[in-house]
Amino acid sequence: MDPIIEQIRQELEALADPEIQKSSKRFFKEEIRCYGLKTATVIAMAKRYWKEVKNRPKPEIFALCEELYRSGYVEESFIVSQWAHALSGRYEHDDLAVFQRWIEIYITNWASCDGFCNHAVGDFIEQYPEYTDELKRWTQSKNRWMRRASAVSLIVPAKHGKFLKESIEIADLLLTDTDDMVQKGYGWLLKEASRKHTDEVFAYVMKNKRRMPRTALRYAIELMPKELKAETMKKNW
Repeated sequence: MDPIIEQIRQELEALADPEIQKSSKRFFKEEIRCYGLKTATVIAMAKRYWKEVKNRPKPEIFALCEELYRSGYVEESFIVSQWAHALSGRYEHDDLAVFQRWIEIYITNWASCDGFCNHAVGDFIEQYPEYTDELKRWTQSKNRWMRRASAVSLIVPAKHGKFLKESIEIADLLLTDTDDMVQKGYGWLLKEASRKHTDEVFAYVMKNKRRMPRTALRYAIELMPKELKAETMKKNW
């Protein structure tokens, strides 16, 4: 084990709080492994340790990330999310294949999925927008977290008005997905897209509301004016 990983784990264990551990588990339907630390504490740790590893070669940092992921602890996955995001200035085309493998193998809950995809994968797509086609392929995965990842990876750029066409295409591909984690993921994407493109997202919801699961629809319209929300919720269920 790399000494830096050993240090991180010793600190996580020392700071572990059984009460936080117990309360954290309430946010997940699936069983999770966690030490019991507040997210802000873990992020601060990740940033502090980043100063010690940032000058290593990127493949070495990726190997550290995998070592952290392998533990299965949510907090260690958050450190990966921070480090992968901090590497964004050094991304290369082949890195998306690495990120995809991590999602397939190591992501087992919504918090780890969103923390990693909102930032690291989102940053990658902003740098290499041609890879939005790869996100569309993820929508067909049997892995629920890969399908959720296809949507939540565009959350941050969508919030700023980017990738509207691609966001709608991904929503289309996930439209009738029966998994609530996936429904919430693409509903959230539509919600963020609606910040700058209210009319387009409203039109999309109105066109598809008979087929769109209620969970996805409620997420999608959350930021819309009351009158538009009311219109989307009228009968036809």
